[in-house]
Amino acid sequence: MTIHPSAIVDDGAQIGEGSRVWHFVHVCGRARIGKCVSLGQNVFVGNKVTIGDNCKIQNNVSVYDNVTLEEGVFCGPSMVFTNVYNPRSLIERKNEYRETLIKKGATLGANCTIVCGVTVGEYAFVGAGAVINKDVKPYALMVGVPARQIGWMSEFGEQIPLPVCGQGKYTCPHTGQSYALNSNHLSLK
Repeated sequence: MTIHPSAIVDDGAQIGEGSRVWHFVHVCGRARIGKCVSLGQNVFVGNKVTIGDNCKIQNNVSVYDNVTLEEGVFCGPSMVFTNVYNPRSLIERKNEYRETLIKKGATLGANCTIVCGVTVGEYAFVGAGAVINKDVKPYALMVGVPARQIGWMSEFGEQIPLPVCGQGKYTCPHTGQSYALNSNHLSLK
């Protein structure tokens, strides 16, 4: 594990072996961070946060309470998580935090926003600047404000040439994995 001297890691924080904590990071004391995680410059990790193995959190990302990242999640530079749906400075709402779950292998592009209370499915891909305000299907490619699905992404991270809705099959030329589209759900065969 590597922790830069300018980082603050509060007593009690759990950080797995092989993880890297870069400049000006703050990890709160009840955070749980897996193995081989990279926390880029100026990252904040709250107390009620779980980050799985092999996640990459780029510069200027705050992972607030009640956010869970499963294994292999990528958080692009300056992307945003929220944890209160209707914040007001003069009204205490810590008891209203909503759970946010980012599932295995998902990519959250630079400057995107994940509104609290959603689940982003396995290997979904959220484009730069998109705003996610509802659950995202596994493998879905999401863009826009608010985000809408425009396609599918492979586990390798390339767009799959299938329609959003319908029937079809695709084999990834890089991995050999086969995908099946049935109505509006994509799955591995």
